[in-house]
Amino acid sequence: MGTLDVDVATARAWLQAAATSMDDHADHLSALDAAIGDGDHGTNMRRGFSAVADKLAAAEPATAGELLTLTGRTLISTVGGASGPLYGSIFRAAGKRLAEPTADLAEALRDGLEAVQKLGGAQPGDKTIVDAYTPAVDALAAAVADGADPAGAARAAATAADEGAQATIPLLARKGRASYLGERSIGHQDPGATSTALIFAALADTLEAARQGEG
Repeated sequence: MGTLDVDVATARAWLQAAATSMDDHADHLSALDAAIGDGDHGTNMRRGFSAVADKLAAAEPATAGELLTLTGRTLISTVGGASGPLYGSIFRAAGKRLAEPTADLAEALRDGLEAVQKLGGAQPGDKTIVDAYTPAVDALAAAVADGADPAGAARAAATAADEGAQATIPLLARKGRASYLGERSIGHQDPGATSTALIFAALADTLEAARQGEG
């Protein structure tokens, strides 16, 4: 069974890539949110990850776990609405797990899933972040267990997350503001699941770039 270890430099590059992606896709995320929410998800995620990028530029964490914990705290304090606590809890839980000497990123992200489910109460099929996150961590763990290299495992996770986000389109929202719309939520892609897929895509892009740099 393989492991997915990340150092501080890799974790920093991943989160900086995520910040760039949130900036690039902010309008799209807000458009998705306008259909079933407040219409500000993209703006909120751009602001939160921009603050993360600023914090990372000034911070000198000793471990990747410290960096993810800092990210979580920053998102909680800067992202508006429900997304701040949800994404913040993911990164804080992941950072806490990575503080353990034998833990790897796949285990840390699994802890992040458990944290966000505990906080929001969502299950797969509820049309939330969880619908992208669950298949992503499952695919990541399976790929790592099969001996995939970090980039390959992360790409499998990113693909699964994107497919999970798209699969929210026909779902009836059962959690969050979209649930207030009832059947009118059907036919729209969940913005939180979409931003989750962007985070996993940023991880895959970062690890693929690192693999190419080693070649």
